[in-house]
Amino acid sequence: MTEKPQPPAIEARHLVKRYKHKTAVDGISLRVARGETFGILGTNGAGKTTTVEMIAGLRKPTEGSVRILGLDPFTERAKVRQILGVQLQGAYLHGSLTARELVDLYRGFYPDPLDADEALTMVELTDKARTKFDDLSGGQMQRLSIALALIGRPQVVILDELTTGLDPRARRRVWATIESLSEQTVILISHAMDEVERLCDRVALIDAGRVLAHGTPGQLREQAGAVTLEDAFVALTGKDIQGDEEED
Repeated sequence: MTEKPQPPAIEARHLVKRYKHKTAVDGISLRVARGETFGILGTNGAGKTTTVEMIAGLRKPTEGSVRILGLDPFTERAKVRQILGVQLQGAYLHGSLTARELVDLYRGFYPDPLDADEALTMVELTDKARTKFDDLSGGQMQRLSIALALIGRPQVVILDELTTGLDPRARRRVWATIESLSEQTVILISHAMDEVERLCDRVALIDAGRVLAHGTPGQLREQAGAVTLEDAFVALTGKDIQGDEEED
């Protein structure tokens, strides 16, 4: 008997998100294999965060469909929560709880979570275990949110601007953590070209709510006739990676 093929980690088909006077996402389709680290690049306002929020089930698409390991993040929300970890840029946690209390709180949501001390060590926050969230620096808040995204040993992880606010040493430590997730699928939104080059198997370039190009970093450089991924981005989108200040 032939085994039924397993669904991909993520399959987004023709995603559209319209607001009253704006189309933020205009027909994006993505297919991400299991175990792949997939990067999403785009200027501010390109639609990348809206796309990822729809994939995660945090924002309902106007049109299109999403499946995470074959599950619908809207109609099968409880099941998806057990297999998906999400870290969004600027996410705010309960300010009066300490780092350790937040880790313990999140551990309670999963059947087989990481050890609390292991999670804090992974993001170098052991010495801040008793510090309230409101008293952490911006970089420390970012590192804690990464730990919370990984605490449930998720099969799929979404990381938005992974190392924003981190010093070089902390960035390298976080990169090593992501590289260790060999059996997990990672979706990475980033402006850091060195980060994407190092971590991502494939990359999608998004502009004006559409996918302009996708492939390995090497394929994108070759397609653009560019030496660096940043040069390829500029050549393929006609924009600098920093873009404007409009939010997605």
